[in-house]
Amino acid sequence: MSTIITKDNTQIYYKDWGTGQPIVFSHGWPLSADAWENQMVFLASHGYRCIAHDRRGHGRSSQPWSGNDMDTYADDLAELFEVLNLKDAIMIGHSTGGGEVARYIGRHGTSRRVVKVVLMGSVTPLMLKTKTNPCGLPIDVFDGIRAGVTADRSQFFKDLATPFYGANRKGHKVTQGMRDAFWFQGMQGGLKNELDCIKAFSETDFSGDLQKFDVLTLIIHGDDDQIVPIAASAVLSSKLVKNAILKVYLGGPHGLASTHKDQLNADLLDFIKA
Repeated sequence: MSTIITKDNTQIYYKDWGTGQPIVFSHGWPLSADAWENQMVFLASHGYRCIAHDRRGHGRSSQPWSGNDMDTYADDLAELFEVLNLKDAIMIGHSTGGGEVARYIGRHGTSRRVVKVVLMGSVTPLMLKTKTNPCGLPIDVFDGIRAGVTADRSQFFKDLATPFYGANRKGHKVTQGMRDAFWFQGMQGGLKNELDCIKAFSETDFSGDLQKFDVLTLIIHGDDDQIVPIAASAVLSSKLVKNAILKVYLGGPHGLASTHKDQLNADLLDFIKA
């Protein structure tokens, strides 16, 4: 397997397909790099080098007890950039991965490394409801996720796949295969890591990170996203990122990379080539 070892001795797995300008993908919780395979095959076939890693504690990467927070996730990503000597890259982050991308830019900047960004179904700027973020979700929602994962992680992930892909909506085309892939990826991760990540993706405020974006940014979100509601995420993020482009998928759920893969692939290619 292709891996790097971080400064705290965590092994990070990554897949590296194709050649050309690099596109770096960051996945959502509780998934892995496999969540991006449809986009990676498509874009690599169009002359790009597609790289996706398993976040620490997820997929095939190590499952350390500590470091399951956004600062460390971003620093792990920075080490991957350094080891692979990536330059002029396009960063694409989904859900928790959108937060990871934002924190990477907040901590490490863009410099010669990053030229464009895509945030899709991203948890930015802040998922948790607070006095200054009234559109967010109450802490009870995230406590419920923690309780479900702790009580029966396998069944929780089977159930979560339904709203994730919008399988509870009329006319959906969600297959059992999509659900099974979601469950399989989720069960690859470590329980401690996934529990810690809930706090990381829900309570981290990325507002300051988004204001540091200085490259062309595309924000994609489904207006029927039941996991990360659009009003508290993409709409607010598009106001914080200078000159951001907001593209809304009508009726789109959270798992757009699978349910709307053809539309998403075309939109990503157009944005990258522009």
